[in-house]
Formats: sequence, structure tokens, C-alpha cells
Amino acid sequence: MPRGAPSPLRIAARRLGKVSFAQLRVAAIIPARFASTRLPGKPLSLIHGWPMVRHVYERARRAKTLDDVVIATDDPRVMDAVAAFGGRALMTSPSCPTGTDRLAEASKQIEADIYVNVQGDEPMIDPDQIDAAVNGLLADAEAAISTLSLPLRTVEEMMSDAVVKVVTDARRHALYFSRSPIPHGRTTARSLEAAAGAAIASGMARKHVGLYVFRREALAAFARLSPSAPEALEQLEQLRALHHGLTILVEPVEGEGTVAVDTPEDLERARALISPILDIQPTTQAEA
Repeated sequence: MPRGAPSPLRIAARRLGKVSFAQLRVAAIIPARFASTRLPGKPLSLIHGWPMVRHVYERARRAKTLDDVVIATDDPRVMDAVAAFGGRALMTSPSCPTGTDRLAEASKQIEADIYVNVQGDEPMIDPDQIDAAVNGLLADAEAAISTLSLPLRTVEEMMSDAVVKVVTDARRHALYFSRSPIPHGRTTARSLEAAAGAAIASGMARKHVGLYVFRREALAAFARLSPSAPEALEQLEQLRALHHGLTILVEPVEGEGTVAVDTPEDLERARALISPILDIQPTTQAEA
């Protein structure tokens, strides 16, 4: 399927067995900052002969809801690597403090109605999950942003501050994101571990997947918002959106999640999990 056509495409938004159509253009932007304290040059780390950023790019291009996929970087070495495999990339400021800030800057150069922030350090991103987040936002007129959640299955995950938990209302709109074990299942044992186990048993324990879909106006508004106290405390930028009244839809999906590559150990794990035959299937403009 050709990408990057100048006119908007008709996007099928499947939800609850129904199909609706909207003349909306959807662009995925992959922030790819070259500098990394724990893994220098992370976007260009090789996995079965491909730079990691290419794995993300190729998988994103398999999503059916996307009209455009672009890599936003701060380094000419990433630009050169993307050009070498026939992908699209653009330069952004090295001073962007977060991936969302880089997304907002890049959006000024990419015309779209919906922008998807695809994490550049997740080489195993599931294209179906991208579609779920996009379709969720298309179907929810109240939501400004959409994201995803997965079931939490172990007390170890529930207690880990590296795993972000999310609680939603009846409309699947986020009430709060936290590194703490929420919701708290009160038990007679009165311990955090027992509470975590009770929450998991209830089916309410969900972990956040760091994929974001923004309406154009919401992304522009988010970029102008000042950081909030909860955001600074938890170190979670999505709390800025909640603090300032933006509605975040949390679309529930199933599965085990992907591998975020932050360290050399994560990189080795990704190399072991990605099949060099089954998972490497070029879909770029030059090879499709």
C-alpha cells in the first residue's frame, strides 16, 4: 500500500463490529534521539543487520490506519541511516526535552489530523496495537489523546516502579497513571503485596503501554502546557495532560507487551526475541 499520498485517505475505523469512515489523515512519528546515557547511539544499534530504528519503522508501516510514517531525529547519522534504507526522516532540535516535544516539533512539518507517537526504542512494536489506539481515538469524540493498556499478571510487575499502572472510568478514560501499585485491593492481610495480588485477581490491574495518539489540536495544546506537580513527582508526562483537563482514552489490548531497549542488556534480549527471518520484512517505499 503506498504511503505518503498528498491527499487524505478514507480510513476504516473498526469498533464493536461496526465500521465508520472519516476523512482524516494519520501520521506516525518515531522520535529517535541519538544520545542515550545507558546506550549511546541507540537508534542505530544493530539487530540482525538492521539499525533498531528501522525495525520500528518497518513494523509501524504494517499498521493499516497509518498514511505516513516519519522518523524525527536530532542527529545527521540517523538521517543518513534512514535514507540508506529508503525511509523518511526529518531533523528536530537536540534540545527537545521529551519524545512528545519532539513529536510536536515534527508535526509542524507533517500535515495530518491525527499524530501517533511511536516509541523509537521498541523494535517489537505490534502494528495491531497501533491500529487499536488510532481506531479508539477515531471512535471517541470526547477523547483528545488515546493510549493502550495490557493486563498485569504478576505481583512483581505490580510492585515495580518501572511498570506504569493505569486506572480508568467506565468510558475507559484515564483517571490516573502511577508507578505505585494501583488500584489497591484492600485485604485482611493489610500489606501492599496482598493488595497487589487482590487487584490482579480482580482483573482491574492494567499496565500502561507508552504509545500515544493525539488529535492535531491536542498535540499543539499539550506542547504549550506547563509541567504539573504530579508529573514531576511520578516522572510521567501523561499526567500533564490529565492535570490540565485533557481526556485520555485507554484502549485495552491483550498480550505480553514489547521490549523497550534502554540498556545493552535490553538490546541483547531484543536480538534474541526477534526472528531474523520472520520479523524482517521490508515495507519501505524503496522495497515495497
